Amino acid sequence: MSTPRTIAPPSADVARAARHRVSTLAKPTGALGRLEDLGVWWSACAGVCPAPPPARVRAVVLAGDHGVTVGGSGVSAYPREVTAAMVGAFVAGVAGVSVLARQHDVSVRVLDLGVDADLAGLPAAVGAYKIRRSSGAIDREDALTPADTERALAAGAAIAAEEIAAGADLLILGDMGIGNTTPAASLIAATFAVPAAEVTGRGTGIDDDALTAKTALIQRALDRTAGRTAEPVARLTALGSADLAAGVGFLVAAARAGVPVLLDGVVALAEASVAEDLAPGCVAWWAAGHRSTEPAQQLAVDKLGLVPLLDLGLRLGEGSGAVAAVPLVRSAALLLSDMALLSDLA
Repeated sequence: MSTPRTIAPPSADVARAARHRVSTLAKPTGALGRLEDLGVWWSACAGVCPAPPPARVRAVVLAGDHGVTVGGSGVSAYPREVTAAMVGAFVAGVAGVSVLARQHDVSVRVLDLGVDADLAGLPAAVGAYKIRRSSGAIDREDALTPADTERALAAGAAIAAEEIAAGADLLILGDMGIGNTTPAASLIAATFAVPAAEVTGRGTGIDDDALTAKTALIQRALDRTAGRTAEPVARLTALGSADLAAGVGFLVAAARAGVPVLLDGVVALAEASVAEDLAPGCVAWWAAGHRSTEPAQQLAVDKLGLVPLLDLGLRLGEGSGAVAAVPLVRSAALLLSDMALLSDLA
C-alpha cells in the first residue's frame, strides 16, 4: 500500500457522451444545474451512458477511539465511552445514519478498528478487523506503529473488496469515534501544510476554551512530527489512528476497483486527502456528499477540487451527510436516462 500508484480515471469517452446527452435533453442549457455534472460523473464511473441509478449503495462505518481524549484534554464534549455505546447503536439500527439509510435503501455495516473496549455481546463480525485498542496521543507520541498502519491499510482494502463483492455500485465511508476530529484535522493540516488554526473545529460542540485547547494540541502534534509526515503512510502513523488508516485503504481499493464513493465529513475528507496522496487519481472516483461545519473538511474539499452536493450545517459524521445525498445521485442518473430529448418533442 505504501508505494504510490496512479489510479485510472472513470471513462472519458462515456463522460463526453453523457455531456452530449445532457445538452440534448428537453430543457434550457444548464437548467438542471449541478445535477447535470453529477449525472455525467455517475455515468463516467458506471462506464455507460445513460447509467442506471445506484441500486446497491453500501455504507461502512469504521469505529475507533483516540488517545487525545485521555487525560482531560477537552477535545470532545463527550466521554470516550460513547464510542463503544454508539457501535451498539449501529448494530441495533438506531443511530442517525441508520435511520437515513433505511429511508434511502442503503445498507450499513459497522466495524471496530480501534475501539478501546472489547464490545462483549456484539456480533463477532464487528471486530473481525480490529487492529488495536485506541491510538497514541498524537501531541505526545505517534498514533500507531508502522506495522499497525500497514495492517490497517490492508484491512480497509479487504473491507472495500468485501463490499464490492457483495454487489456495491456506490460506497459510503462513515466514522465513529469520540475525539476523531482531532487526528482528522491534524492529517489535513499536515497534508496541505497549513497551521492548526486553519483546520480546528468544534467537533462534538466544544466551547471556546476547549476550542483553544484543541487548537494548541493539534499544533503541538504538527510541531512534534514536523519533517517526517511528507510520505502519506508515515503521516498516518504519526497523526492518524487505526480507523482512519483503514479508511485510506478502503478509499484507495474502491478507486482501484472502479467503484465510486460518496464522501462524508471531516474524517472522510482526512482519509481522502491522504488516499489521494498515496494513490493519485483516486479523487476522480469521489463525490462530496455535503459540506460540514468543520473548517478542515471545508479546506480539504476545496483543495481536492470537490464541490459538496449538500450544505445543511451537518456535523454528525457516521456517513450521514453522504447518505442524505444518495437521492441526488439517483435523481441525476434518472434525469439523464428518462428525461425526454429535445428531438423527441419535434
